Amino acid sequence: MPYVGQTITDVFPTSISVDSATVSSTLGVTGATTLSSSLAMTSDDPTITMTDSSGTNDIGTIQATSGALILTARDGSSDGEIIFKKTDGSATDESMRIDSSGKLLVGTTSALGDGLSLMPRYSESGTTSQIRWNRANVSGSGVALVFQNNSSTVGSISHNNSSTAYNTSSDYRLKENVDYTFDATTRLKQLKPARFNFIADTNTTVDGFLAHEVSSIVPEAISGEKDAVDDDDKPIYQGIDHSKIVPLLTKALQEQQATIEALTARITALESA
Repeated sequence: MPYVGQTITDVFPTSISVDSATVSSTLGVTGATTLSSSLAMTSDDPTITMTDSSGTNDIGTIQATSGALILTARDGSSDGEIIFKKTDGSATDESMRIDSSGKLLVGTTSALGDGLSLMPRYSESGTTSQIRWNRANVSGSGVALVFQNNSSTVGSISHNNSSTAYNTSSDYRLKENVDYTFDATTRLKQLKPARFNFIADTNTTVDGFLAHEVSSIVPEAISGEKDAVDDDDKPIYQGIDHSKIVPLLTKALQEQQATIEALTARITALESA
C-alpha cells in the first residue's frame, strides 16, 4: 500500500483540496457530492489522532466504537483537558470543559470545588431561570435530585404538579436514643433573633440569627466555624439551616402550652372555690 508510515505532508507538501478552490489547512473537504458525508471513515473503531507539532507529545483523539463517540486528550504523560468553545468568527468563548481531574466545568475555566462547577452567565435579576427541571404533566410526585452518602440516600428534592419538597432523612429505623423529655424552653430563651441587612444588600432588612450565636444551642443548624479562613486567608463563611430549629421551637411551644393549661386549671379551681 503506498505511503504507509508517511504523513499527509510527506506525500503532499502543500495543501490539498477536495471540491474546493482554496483551503487554509493541509487537508480540506467541502461540498463533496459523491459521498453521503464530506469525509467518511470506515474501519474497526475508526480513530482520528491529532498530535501537537511543538514536540510536547500532546495528543487528542476522536474515536467511534461500539455505538459510542469517544474524545480523549493527553498532556504529555499526564491527563489532558477537553474544552468546548464557540465563536462568532471574531471572538471565541469557552462554554464547557472537562479538566484533567475529570471535573465538569460549565461557564467557568477553573474548578469551584470538587465535582461539577457551574457558573451561569447572567447579569440581571428576573424570572428567567438559569437551571430548570421540567417534567411532563403527570400525577404523583417525582424525584428531581437525590443526595447520597456511600450509596445510601440522605435527602432529596421532589415535586408534584403544584409544589416542591426538600427532604432529609427522618425514618425511625435510622435513629436511636430517642428522648422526648428534654428542656426546650431554656435553650429557646438563649437564642438571639435579630434584624439586620447583609453587606451586599444594604437596602434590605431581614429577620434572622448570627450563625455563631446559634452554634452552641442548636449546633446541627450551623455549618462552618466562626472566623474560619482558607489557606489564602479568605473567609470561609458560616451558614444556617433554619429548619433545624423547628423541633426546638415545637417542643418549647408544647412546654409553654402545658404551663398555660396548668395555670388555667388553677385559676378555674380558685374561681370555683
